[in-house]
Amino acid sequence: MQPNISRRAALAAPLVWLPRIRGADKATAFAVIGDRYHNSDYIRTGLGRTIGNELGIGVDFCDEVRMLSTSHLKNYRLLILLRDGMTWPDGYPDESTNAAYVGQGKPKIVSEPPAPKTEAKPHYWITPEQGQAIRQFAQQGGGVLLMHNVTYISPHNEDFRDVLGAVTEGHPPIRTFKVKVVNRDHPITRGVSDFVVTDEQHFMKYEKDRRHLLLESVQQEGLTWRNLGASSPAGWAYDYGKGRVCYLAPGHLLTVLWNPEYVKLQKNAVRWLLMMGLK
Repeated sequence: MQPNISRRAALAAPLVWLPRIRGADKATAFAVIGDRYHNSDYIRTGLGRTIGNELGIGVDFCDEVRMLSTSHLKNYRLLILLRDGMTWPDGYPDESTNAAYVGQGKPKIVSEPPAPKTEAKPHYWITPEQGQAIRQFAQQGGGVLLMHNVTYISPHNEDFRDVLGAVTEGHPPIRTFKVKVVNRDHPITRGVSDFVVTDEQHFMKYEKDRRHLLLESVQQEGLTWRNLGASSPAGWAYDYGKGRVCYLAPGHLLTVLWNPEYVKLQKNAVRWLLMMGLK
């Protein structure tokens, strides 16, 4: 359970509980997870099994974005990010889109006395210093695993955008599509077959050399998104300075994170990012 702290201490400095998955006293990976649309618990559960318990990597999970800093990253060899670029300090304009909203038939939300009305606008959390911290972490030899909706961070930070190598172009509602392996010679895709998931099919503008592409998402029934067609890059990997970067697009649901072929990709990616004998 989370430790108790005094109100004075809480006001003086934010306390973040970092549940550790497996490993020694010092974790190998720091994972920043969870947002309005992506509950932290399914991500912790999903990656905690595939990367933590099954691969034996110590992972510190955290949903407090302020912990993403140069001073904190120096304690780790691997950074994992699975979250978008927004926080909502003044609440949500539509509570039914909050990941915590539960109910059948969309019941009317009642608060008596009424909850105070707020402006309910997103705050784009990444700072210039945080973008530089991620870039320097990779350049100096760290591994960076970026997943799913991190493409929504790119419009707000050029350093992060350069590390990721892409920027979002949005996504349609959840639907079924195939993830195709387009480069079977890379260590990350070794032994991985094409697979099908029901997920958010993220579309993005890929900005690096196409020889680094590993995966493509394809909606096989021909359903398109805007004017972008039915397919999009869905995974890539490259060296970045002395370090390495990998992006994997699937990840909206636990059934996606635990798809057996996707589990192979996640494990291979972590091994490659940590340079654990995968060449």
